[in-house]
Amino acid sequence: MEDRIVTLETKLMAAEDLLDELNRTVWRQQQELDLLREQVRQLAQQVKTIQPGSPLRPEDEIPPHW
Repeated sequence: MEDRIVTLETKLMAAEDLLDELNRTVWRQQQELDLLREQVRQLAQQVKTIQPGSPLRPEDEIPPHW
């Protein structure tokens, strides 16, 4: 009986450790997801401000004498 209790306690501790690790992983992924959502929001805002036919980068702009 004592061995069964020790085995169950050991398995419970392992399960609790795994749960803690999974919670930390979910938290990190949520932080990354929040960051990516903000970046997508900013990019969408930038796309809205681009004029049709305008170069995406200033260095791609053709000089006026061409």
